[in-house]
Amino acid sequence: MSACSRDECMTVAAARLLRNGNVCFVGIGLPSAACNLARLTHAPDIVLIYESGTIGTRPHVLPLSIGDGELAETATCVVPLPEIFSFYLQAGRVDVGFLGAAQIDRFGNLNSTVIGDYGAPSVRLPGGGGAPEIATGVRDVFVMLRQTPRAFVPELDFTTSIGERVRVVVTNLGVLEPADGELTLVAVHHGVCAEEAREATGWELRVADELGETTPPTEAELAALRALRTKGGS
Repeated sequence: MSACSRDECMTVAAARLLRNGNVCFVGIGLPSAACNLARLTHAPDIVLIYESGTIGTRPHVLPLSIGDGELAETATCVVPLPEIFSFYLQAGRVDVGFLGAAQIDRFGNLNSTVIGDYGAPSVRLPGGGGAPEIATGVRDVFVMLRQTPRAFVPELDFTTSIGERVRVVVTNLGVLEPADGELTLVAVHHGVCAEEAREATGWELRVADELGETTPPTEAELAALRALRTKGGS
């Protein structure tokens, strides 16, 4: 296996969670990379929906935003945004919502609105967009987030999306799943130990009694991911 970064381990581990034929509401950034990697490898019939109204999009390069022309140009169809939420999300036709955030707490609640006090924040983030509706309308929520004490916080500065349907959180250190309502470390990537994950978490992180290790990325997965980031994959 070629040497890979922790971000690549995270992206591959997240991509493997998706199944062929899944209908997936995709967030920009890390979630977009994972979903498109799944499409290029083991899940060619996955249906990707972006908040811009593109359905069945198959981008050759990762989009910079939901307004990236690549999404519309490669989509099966483009529909008005209200129809995405009314006829797909609220109708229960979306299997997975793949989200990112600036902060997450131990219960899987997410913040993508502000850092600091809402009235006078130190950082104003892009905002929730459709994330609050996605978090309550899909069957399962998958989260991708780099694990640091600034991101994994004991209390959110603002609750953008509730964590009720969060089924898994994939980070650059490992994989967390809810147990008794609280996120628990169930697996680490190769070369990562539980103590490193604890130090990167702003609360006392629970660790599963039988801590697993994710399977390292294959050569094919890394090649597809790296091609997607640069000149495109097929």
